[in-house]
Amino acid sequence: MHTGDLKDYLNRKVDEYNQPFFIAHDPVSIPHLFSKKQDIEIAGFFAAIFSWGNRTTIIAKAKELMQWMDMTPHEFILNHDPRQLKKIKGFKHRTFNSDDLFYFIYFLHRHYTNYDSLETAFSKWLRPADSSIENALIGFREYFFSFEHLRRTEKHISSPLQKSSCKRINMFLRWMVRKDNKKVDFGIWKKIKPSQLICPIDVHVARVARQLNLLKRKQTDWLSAIELTDNLKRFDASDPVKYDFALFSLGIIEKI
Repeated sequence: MHTGDLKDYLNRKVDEYNQPFFIAHDPVSIPHLFSKKQDIEIAGFFAAIFSWGNRTTIIAKAKELMQWMDMTPHEFILNHDPRQLKKIKGFKHRTFNSDDLFYFIYFLHRHYTNYDSLETAFSKWLRPADSSIENALIGFREYFFSFEHLRRTEKHISSPLQKSSCKRINMFLRWMVRKDNKKVDFGIWKKIKPSQLICPIDVHVARVARQLNLLKRKQTDWLSAIELTDNLKRFDASDPVKYDFALFSLGIIEKI
């Protein structure tokens, strides 16, 4: 497929799937339960961290956690007491258990005690000349684990230094940063530009990208995420990650 034809094809797929109907069956539905900025951030963060495996299960477990937080996650993070923590001790999603959850809550409490938004946890590591969020991801992971924690919890937050594709964090940042009139992504963060985002990539997106000659690297890692995003910038340099709607849907929904 020629470059112009591929761009038109992907743009059509973006228009087809970047629609309100997409929300209901995607983890992005969890932050859409809320209207307060901090609630959206916290709900979106947990929904993204839980996003591996079956989407129905991911949504159910993220919603369960929000319910245990009385559907007021920001208030819970700031003002929970030992009794409230005790009731979520049995929480588990795949390898994410209550020990991990307690540290996540602890970190978020420390952060929101000092900052109004979770955006700062990423944006403060960006440098003026950065063309991507790589430094933001590296800085965020170092900041996230700067308090005493169990070693096992580290597997739930990746960064480019671990050569990870950082799919879940990149997806979360897409939700928070991208803004258009389709209302799937929130666009509530302003210190990070859509042009700096990196496309979320997993085995399904990578498979589609290789079929469309958008990715040549065999591993699905950070360098693959960079390669894919650089190729998508040929189609839209200001908003390359919008093509996640097309690649994800082609791989998961249409199963090409």
